[in-house]
Amino acid sequence: MIPVTKTFLPPQEEYNSYVKRAWDKVWLTNRGELTLELEDKLKNFLDVSNLIITNNGTIPIQIALKLFGKGGEIITTPFSYVATSAAIVWENCTPVFVDIHPEYLTIDETKIEAAITSKTTAILATHVFGNPCDVAAIENIAKKHNLKVIYDAAHCFGVKYNNQSVFNFGDVSTCSFHATKLFHTGEGGAMFCNDADTYHQFYYSHNFGHNGPLAFHGLGINAKISELQSAMGLAIFPYMNHIVEERKKVVDFYNSNLNFKMLKSLKIRENTEWNYSYYPVILDSEETLLRVLDALANEDIIPRRYFYPSLNTIEYTKGEKMPVSESIASRILCLPLYVGIPETDLENIVRIINMQIQQ
Repeated sequence: MIPVTKTFLPPQEEYNSYVKRAWDKVWLTNRGELTLELEDKLKNFLDVSNLIITNNGTIPIQIALKLFGKGGEIITTPFSYVATSAAIVWENCTPVFVDIHPEYLTIDETKIEAAITSKTTAILATHVFGNPCDVAAIENIAKKHNLKVIYDAAHCFGVKYNNQSVFNFGDVSTCSFHATKLFHTGEGGAMFCNDADTYHQFYYSHNFGHNGPLAFHGLGINAKISELQSAMGLAIFPYMNHIVEERKKVVDFYNSNLNFKMLKSLKIRENTEWNYSYYPVILDSEETLLRVLDALANEDIIPRRYFYPSLNTIEYTKGEKMPVSESIASRILCLPLYVGIPETDLENIVRIINMQIQQ
């Protein structure tokens, strides 16, 4: 089978060497030395000042909504993974959807202001497939209306925009370190912020609200990562340049061989240093997409309809019609992309797609 992605694993002995350090100290959680070491490495690699590693990529969004959402309306995108909208509803806020740009696939910043009401407390936007939102426009809108900005940057490990880490934008950015991601800790995530007071709030919020062992700053939850997860991150960290280089080769192959007269690719925003995290293609219709899926499945090739469905159509969000997002969601397909995929497999994928889209 050729899956849409395959988890990158370091040599097992290298992972085991980190696990042994935790084992020898009998310290498996509560921010041990492996977690602290990984945070320092990530700060330097990503060029960020404040980050907190967490046990998954969704809980940082929930913490941000708990602190900033205040039960109000959250301007958000309908084109994202379900975790984005689910976190809003879970934290007793109301998602207010704004449609997306048809080429960048990020929230359409020109439509945000029209959705703001007296109940709006924050903007939660997604950098789609590592492609940055128009952060300058969103920042100006947020300042004008005194709103907080949360970025779901789950796909953005290593992405730079205007020569700085995309994690440096907004009041807080979040990332996923899930096993399917570019950089991973098996399961995990992180939250990033520039402001010291915000960092302090996020820090105690991710650790039950603790202020030392016996006192509390305020309400908190358990979002701590384990040393076993951090061990995986440390073992993978030295391979990051190799991972990006190998994924770029796959992207270059698709770019050179797919028939773009019959389909579209993601338009990367100008001044972006992209990370090759996903390879989405947009077909002319859902009918064509389903035909391509069937043809690929016949040869045991499993791409992914991602993101699907448009989140405004999910029952618990009760969103308004979002024509661009709904259209894109029905026609978009992420193709297999991972380190080590043989070129013969890529040739077969391209052959099948090019044949099906011309029918």
